[in-house]
Amino acid sequence: MPNLTSIQSFVSSNNTHTMVVKTFDLQAKSKADLVKQLEELKTELLNLRVQKVAGGSSSKILRINSLRKDIARVLTVMNQKQRANLREFYKGKKHLPLDLRSKKTRAIRRKLNQHERTRITERQHKREIHFANRKFVLKA
Repeated sequence: MPNLTSIQSFVSSNNTHTMVVKTFDLQAKSKADLVKQLEELKTELLNLRVQKVAGGSSSKILRINSLRKDIARVLTVMNQKQRANLREFYKGKKHLPLDLRSKKTRAIRRKLNQHERTRITERQHKREIHFANRKFVLKA
């Protein structure tokens, strides 16, 4: 049975022309570059699908899966950048859009915060001051 490194080297040597898109590289690009790359990937995918119907080689047909994943990576990075920009825009604002708020659970979202939990009425405050709990000490 061949070891894993020989298989990996075989796969990488056969796929030299098919470079996987790295998200690290995508994050450094501007929005215009990302849109341009997305269009290129989509046209390449379209061409491969046409070749698949026409009976192209199996190596090109196998590239369809990696292309779809590359497109997903580009779209994900675009989405992340857009959300980060929106978070920056709404940072000091009073209200935050629903999709940018923390999800948590419904029960946690409805729970009172610490400040609201500790608030008491003026009357209750006076009662606590005037009728505080008595502390009794036994004489030795």
